[in-house]
Amino acid sequence: MFTEVEIKTPADIAMLRKSGALAAKVLEMIAEHVRPGVTTNQLDKLCHDYIVDVLDAVPVNIGYNGYPKTICTSVNHVICHGIPSDRALKDGDIVNIDVALTKDGWHGDTSRMYFIGEPGILAKRLVTTTYEAMRAGILAVKPGATLGDIGYAIQSVAHKEGFSVVREYCGHGIGRIYHEDLQILHYGQPGAGLPLQTGMVFTIEPMINAGKRHSKEMPDGWTVVTKDHSLSAQWEHMVAVTETGFEVLTPWPDGVGEYSALAA
Repeated sequence: MFTEVEIKTPADIAMLRKSGALAAKVLEMIAEHVRPGVTTNQLDKLCHDYIVDVLDAVPVNIGYNGYPKTICTSVNHVICHGIPSDRALKDGDIVNIDVALTKDGWHGDTSRMYFIGEPGILAKRLVTTTYEAMRAGILAVKPGATLGDIGYAIQSVAHKEGFSVVREYCGHGIGRIYHEDLQILHYGQPGAGLPLQTGMVFTIEPMINAGKRHSKEMPDGWTVVTKDHSLSAQWEHMVAVTETGFEVLTPWPDGVGEYSALAA
């Protein structure tokens, strides 16, 4: 028995397109500030002020189930939900910045990886592979495909490179509610799971580890790290199922750069 999933109308998707675009603008804005010597607290304040003062939107992470900050900053072996702090970034670090906001009651949620200075060979390969895994999952989205198709596409890219897929955390439905009752696993079997329908909107946000897939939550109740202390990377986009395939609702305003285009 499949979960009842809210199907968005074209008007709903137009609102989500707007909020998604604003979330992506935050990640574009912060890029020039992600450099050695900057603390993740400083990045958090910049994102908060930009969301509130420039975008006239609401940062939704603050106070969400007790979370204390605007963004999540997951550095090196942190898988997800890293809390900004006075820790200064250093050359060679990798960091995921995850931002969520609301505009007119609709959510935008996206994340991307940044290199601090010059990354190591393994770090760069992990980050690129994780992007390609997310891309493969997005390209699998179309009416009649299944959630298992998405997960299988993601894990196939990761496993081919010898990396592992975190299983404890997944993508989710999104709309007026931040986390709707739809889980997008980043592993799976072709043809398995819920069939996709036009009007579904959800995030695809694989977390890929350079070592083993196992994770551990830290005593702060939020920060999740790799058990073996290996590097981890994550990318996230909001995606709508269209009549002919998909639409990415959080496209980067500055384009994809050296990464592959999010199109077939």
